[in-house]
Amino acid sequence: MEYIIPTITIIVIAIILFALLASIVRIVPQSRAYVIEWLGAFRCVWDVGIHFKVPIFERVVKNVSLKEQVVDFPPQPVITKDNVTMQIDTVIYFQITDPKLYTYGVENPMAAIENLTATTLRNIIGDLELDQSLTSRDHINGQMRSILDEATDSWGIKVNRVELKNIMPPRDIQESMEKQMRAERERREAILQAEGQKQSQILVAEGEKQSAILRADAAKQAAILQAEGAKQAKILEAEAQAQAIMKVQQATADAIKLINEADPSDGVLKIKALEAFTAAANGKATKIIIPSEIQGLAGLAASAKTIFDTEDPAAGVTRTGSKQ
Repeated sequence: MEYIIPTITIIVIAIILFALLASIVRIVPQSRAYVIEWLGAFRCVWDVGIHFKVPIFERVVKNVSLKEQVVDFPPQPVITKDNVTMQIDTVIYFQITDPKLYTYGVENPMAAIENLTATTLRNIIGDLELDQSLTSRDHINGQMRSILDEATDSWGIKVNRVELKNIMPPRDIQESMEKQMRAERERREAILQAEGQKQSQILVAEGEKQSAILRADAAKQAAILQAEGAKQAKILEAEAQAQAIMKVQQATADAIKLINEADPSDGVLKIKALEAFTAAANGKATKIIIPSEIQGLAGLAASAKTIFDTEDPAAGVTRTGSKQ
């Protein structure tokens, strides 16, 4: 029994020491910050790591997240410059940059940001007409972000981005806008169809133009080839005639050469000349001038013909010009 009591005492003391140690040692995780008070007054901010807290005197007032946070506020009624009431809901992206100001700067930071967002949105939309409100989202987002960021600096909050999630005009205006959009789509469709038909006609005309050009070019090339063929035919015919003349001249030259080599008598030459003029006389010439030498030879030939045509008495042949 005496041994059991000290054992229990040791266990109790150990549990008390462990609990005391657990209350003293604090580990701050990543992207978190602890705001510490000393006897109710702000003392410091613990960053990531291990820290030791003095029991009774120190306490953790707030555990602050340093990550970027997103808050989606419900739709807020706003009135445009032309007295159109719309419902707009916004999304805020913010980050706590000063845990001390966030803890002591405002009582309820989220409610404060929501109210500030609604007020800022009403002020901005109140200076714009309906059409401007619907087409100026980027402008409205930029203005709101700038105003909210400046206003929340004293709360230790940085507003990184503001987005208008939905803009909902009244039902009748939505129907009117839908009709207008439908008419605009139909107008654009008609323009596109007309443009397509125009382009199609242009392409057809261009195709016909190219076809006509190709046909004309083909006809031109055919005419050129035909003329070139006729030209070549004439050239070949002229060359053939020239070659024939050359061959005749060559034959004549060869004949003269052979005659010269044979050294013919004067009578042979005159006979050959007579043959040449006889051949000429068979042509289309109407007048032939015969040299005197050939004329004498012609008379001699006529006399010889007369003698040969006379009948020889010894042979019993009758000569021309006499009767037996």
